[in-house]
Formats: sequence, structure tokens, C-alpha cells
Amino acid sequence: MSTNDQDSSLTLVQAPSAPIRVLLLDDHPDNLLLRSTILRKYGYVTETASTVEEAEQMLDEIDIAVLDYHLGAGKFGTDVATHLRARHPQVPIIILSATLERRFGGVEDMHLLKGYSSIDDLVTALRSFEAKRRGKPVVVDARDFFYSRINMAMGDDVVLEILDGDGTWHYVNETCARVLEKPRDWFPGRNMFEEMPELAVDWADILSTVAETRETYIDRTFRGVLNLPSKGDRWVWNVLAFPITLHTRETGVVLTARALERKPMIV
Repeated sequence: MSTNDQDSSLTLVQAPSAPIRVLLLDDHPDNLLLRSTILRKYGYVTETASTVEEAEQMLDEIDIAVLDYHLGAGKFGTDVATHLRARHPQVPIIILSATLERRFGGVEDMHLLKGYSSIDDLVTALRSFEAKRRGKPVVVDARDFFYSRINMAMGDDVVLEILDGDGTWHYVNETCARVLEKPRDWFPGRNMFEEMPELAVDWADILSTVAETRETYIDRTFRGVLNLPSKGDRWVWNVLAFPITLHTRETGVVLTARALERKPMIV
């Protein structure tokens, strides 16, 4: 093989993949600008449309569609989804909506709830669909994507920890990380009782019992949850522990604590 042939082969092997083209449909220009700007920073090429008619003119030019559901004037992103699926069945479709509707569960591949699904969720979905399009295996870390939904349901004022029956952390929310003064990524994989052995006396049996029996535990003594401040002259906590099937398919525990009362310090 000549040098030129070798150079040509190397060029073919190292040629970068074409960027993924994402159709963004939304009748609010500010939403289009924000999503388009963010996705471009992640390396996507965006095509924006504010009407069904504009979107349908781009269906032959895109790799993934992100469609707002309610477009006003009796128009819906699902109309575009139906036409896209018929014309290009291989193109993934994500529907964004502010509310859950009975008609969801149609041709779309994913539904994200606006106000509860972050831009990180959208990027995670796009990366997953992008990998499938390129024929690569898709590996998704379910912890943040799945467990964050529990956090949203409980509320940001609740300290939330998700552990297995032995006390190993799988997830904590921002409120918990802030209270314990650690970054969130410090927790997964670490064992609570190895990091804080003094907690095992009161809580090791409780966690294992909840995981094994799938019973719910409510702390009516207001003694505080694990490593959080206990009842005293400053905080009173309401503690709840209930079972969950972890992303590993094992039974784990969702441990939550809400501050019922904050008492002034006595000097």
C-alpha cells in the first residue's frame, strides 16, 4: 500500500460523525431561543419552527424531533409527530408538555413534562437517541433520571436519600447534600454506616427491615433522621422511610425528612 493510500485510509477512519440535527417546535420564541442555544452548546444542529406548517417543511432534514404539545389555535405537536412517524419511522420523537394528557402514548418515543423535566433530562434523552441512531449500545444511568422524579414529587424542602437495605447510598437530593455539606456525587456507592458508624445502632435494623418486609416506617418520636439534627431547641423533623425497587432491581429504601418546626436557639 502506498503512502497516499495509507493517508486516505486514516482520513476515512478518523472522519468525524455528522452532527445530529434536532427539530425544535414551540409557539413561544423565547423557549425556542433558549433550547436552541443550549443544544448548540452540546454540539447539536437545531432547526426551529413555531407552527405546524413550518415544522412539516423540515421533516426530511432532521434526525430527532422535540415537539411542544400545545401550540395554540387548536394545533398540537402530536399532529407533526403523526406525519413524521409515517414519513420517517426511524426518527425519534420527544413530546414536551406542561400537563399529562390521555392522548399521550401514541407515536412519540418519549414524553417529558415541562416544569418537571430539566434541560439535562432533554440532553440525556437526545444522547440516548443519538447513540441508537449510530448503532451504538445505549447505557443509561437510571439513578438521577429516575430517582429525581421522586424528589420532584416530594418537594425541594424535603431531605431525600435513596439507599439499599445495607445502607449504601444510590441517590441524595440537593437539599440533603447541602445539609450534610457534601457534593451530591460524593454519596453514590458509599455506605452510610461505614462513613458514620454511630448511626448503625438506631437505623441499620430499620433500613434492612423496610427493604426486607417492604413495610413503611414512620418515626413518631421526632428524634431526627440518621445524620440530620435531632429534636432539640432548633429543629423538629418528620421522618418517613418506604420501600422502592432500585434500578438494580433490588429492594431499597427511600428515606425522607421534612422539618416540621424550627425553634429559636436559647442563649
